Amino acid sequence: MPEGDTVWRTADRLHRALAGRELLGSDLRWPSLATVDVSGREVLEVVAAGKHILTRLAAGGDDPPLTLHSHLKMEGSWYVERTGDPHGRRSASGIRAVLTTREWSAVGHKLGMLDLVPTEAEHDLVGHLGPDLLGPGWDPAEAQRRLTARPERELGAALLDQRVLAGVGTFYMAEACFLARLTPWSPVADLADPAAFVALLHRLLDVNKHRADQVTTGDLRRGREKFAHARSGLPCLRCGGTVRVAPIGTPPQERTAFYCPGCQRGPTPTDDGRPQRPLGSSGRPTAARSYRTRR
Repeated sequence: MPEGDTVWRTADRLHRALAGRELLGSDLRWPSLATVDVSGREVLEVVAAGKHILTRLAAGGDDPPLTLHSHLKMEGSWYVERTGDPHGRRSASGIRAVLTTREWSAVGHKLGMLDLVPTEAEHDLVGHLGPDLLGPGWDPAEAQRRLTARPERELGAALLDQRVLAGVGTFYMAEACFLARLTPWSPVADLADPAAFVALLHRLLDVNKHRADQVTTGDLRRGREKFAHARSGLPCLRCGGTVRVAPIGTPPQERTAFYCPGCQRGPTPTDDGRPQRPLGSSGRPTAARSYRTRR
């Protein structure tokens, strides 16, 4: 699932293409929206809220301003292309939304969620989110308060909870835990300086929001961009030990957590200790290799 910086960049690209322009056509291929047409409305702005994208539309006649809410989930994406392009790069069956202006068209492909609500009702969709790490109203004090509210909670699980912080996924969870020298299963109470840790998270996402290749090591060379995520079975860039991976969370909602036993202290309750081989860049096994962990 895309991290908050990727979603921010997607919203920024949509905003630059659509904001201030009238929609000449709309095609919402979603069961609850199949008969809805928002043509004729001006796109006011497109913003990210954590991992959610909000496309805000001006009022239409007597109808109030609307917000088209989308979430990419695991496979979704938004593309911007010249109006008139036949969308040939993607399967038509995967298209969930098309917003067309005179110059540009935005194509939502395999979106995980799509809703249309009055803008004043946006809170019903994203009001549960914690402070948005890349939002204009970023509040580090509130983020720290939410993170430390349950000191016994696993740090990795707390970071993945969008009600605590909006925008962190498995990538930044693993990298932030590595930099804090704690395993993802360590209790939040083990953070030596929660305020500095929250500032670190914000800095990691902020520095990466303008580039497609996320880097947390400061080293742009291929294979050296990150410390732990998707590096299972590979040598740690810091200590040379073997990076490992194990599930975190409660089934069926568990996620994947990477860590280095040599650099990170703390519990590893779901790691069964089996030898682990390198994974592909996506964090999944490469073609000729296998990976199993105890569930």
